[in-house]
Amino acid sequence: MLWFILRRCGSAVLVLFLSSVLIFLGIRALPGDPATVMAGQEASPAAVEAIRKEFGLDKPLPAQYVDYLGQTLTGNFGRSTQDQIPVAEILAERLPVTLELSALAMLVAIVIGVGAGIVAAVRRGKFADYVATGFGLAGLSVPHFWLGLLGILLFAVTWRVLPASGYVPFTESPGQNLQRMILPAIVLGMGFAAILMRQTRSAMLGALSADYVRTARSKGLSETKVVGAHALRNSLTTVVTVLGLQLGALISGAVVTEQIFVIPGFGKLTVDAVLTRNYPVIQAVVLVTVIGYVLVNLLVDIAYAFLNPRIRLSGGGHD
Repeated sequence: MLWFILRRCGSAVLVLFLSSVLIFLGIRALPGDPATVMAGQEASPAAVEAIRKEFGLDKPLPAQYVDYLGQTLTGNFGRSTQDQIPVAEILAERLPVTLELSALAMLVAIVIGVGAGIVAAVRRGKFADYVATGFGLAGLSVPHFWLGLLGILLFAVTWRVLPASGYVPFTESPGQNLQRMILPAIVLGMGFAAILMRQTRSAMLGALSADYVRTARSKGLSETKVVGAHALRNSLTTVVTVLGLQLGALISGAVVTEQIFVIPGFGKLTVDAVLTRNYPVIQAVVLVTVIGYVLVNLLVDIAYAFLNPRIRLSGGGHD
């Protein structure tokens, strides 16, 4: 098991290194001179050259990458070109907002998606199955921006039970925070819940028709114990895998959701940085997003191995 974890950690480090190279080259491949964009179109050549030296843009690309990697490893992402605030401070302020939104959206997705998938599998071919399948189809078809606007129209404008937009930190007012985050979390989590429902239903149907489930039923175990302790437990490997693979979709959905509900998180920061050509912020946001994605998938691999020992035995060598 230890060798399996070390191999996965080594793969994660390699992916992060290659991602840092791609991010570095991708930012510098954008059209236009970064120094000119930072200084402004009306700046003098001397001012542009000073900015180029300040940010090390006058050095060869390999030397720029070494500086970039060294600063990144120490947590120094540079300063924002818009207000000269350290990028690390901006990330520390915005990241918890998106993490909270993503955690609430994932909670919504797990509760609704896994629950509906179990009901659909157990009640296969019945009314509950059709309702859950219809929900899954609708969740995959409806885009986030339309669902968000519909939610604002119904809950904020028509019924007036939830705020339309804005954000209040949890430390200031937990009640106001949850009141403003619940609607964005539902909007962001519904599409994820539809995917989880379909995958859970498919995995549960396969498990319920397996020999070990028929054996458990022949022993006189209750249906609740058969479904929960046997079928669901062996279906969790599929659910955990989907959770990891859909993290990218969750992050991309957060960009749209935060724009609609005016939530000052990572998604809104990304859009604002792209529109203003704020290169240090773009680099930092993309890199932190990649790190989060790689770490979550690393945890998924380890959890998958715990749930299915055959994975770690076949892919991890000797313990």
